[in-house]
Amino acid sequence: MTSISYVFTPEPQVDLPVAGNDQRFPVGRVFCVGRNYPWPGAGSEKPDAPVFFMKPASAVVEAVGEVIYPPMTDEFCHEIEFVVAIGKGGASIAEADALEHVWGYAAGLDLTRRDIQMRVKSAGMAWEMAKVFEGAAPITAVVPVARAGHPDHGAVWLSVNGQERQRSSLEEQIFTVGEVISLLSRLVPLRPGDLIMTGTPHGVAALKPGDVINAGIGGVAELEMRVGERP
Repeated sequence: MTSISYVFTPEPQVDLPVAGNDQRFPVGRVFCVGRNYPWPGAGSEKPDAPVFFMKPASAVVEAVGEVIYPPMTDEFCHEIEFVVAIGKGGASIAEADALEHVWGYAAGLDLTRRDIQMRVKSAGMAWEMAKVFEGAAPITAVVPVARAGHPDHGAVWLSVNGQERQRSSLEEQIFTVGEVISLLSRLVPLRPGDLIMTGTPHGVAALKPGDVINAGIGGVAELEMRVGERP
């Protein structure tokens, strides 16, 4: 067998711990859902499909220790999210079969340079760089389905320095996990290792260096992180 000769050493596989044992979950792609909870002023009519965007696997870090404060922003915001870890790939997955493709669940933060997002969005341009930077997706250990089941209720919450900023429940999601998986798999075949961050409740606000974030998904995981200094 011929060995592969790379022009430089590839970056190591991004992975997350697995709750309850010493295994690691290898991370592939990271898909994110926009506005999957009721927000004030957003209207009550359910859209035909969610809005999807992506973060690179390189943005994923374990949700412990320090949140890296990114450059080029004066409005660095938190978003607590229920994270779905895919263990079985597939395309055009039926909603009734969607949960069979889930390996586990976690809690995560979709960190955002909100000022960049709003500025380029108002100009009709792509806002990917608002979502992509080092440490932009802190995620807890993945809890296997065998341990967590398939949570469809429970609190989604986040506080900063002991003051609650975000609170909702999984029942409030506009698109269920099954719907999200099914709709996303019609756009792109899912692969083992894919993560889906399923949206955040209202209450998103800015973070400052030294802030302590506590957040969690009821029955799944909790996290605590401190915001680092500005670059």
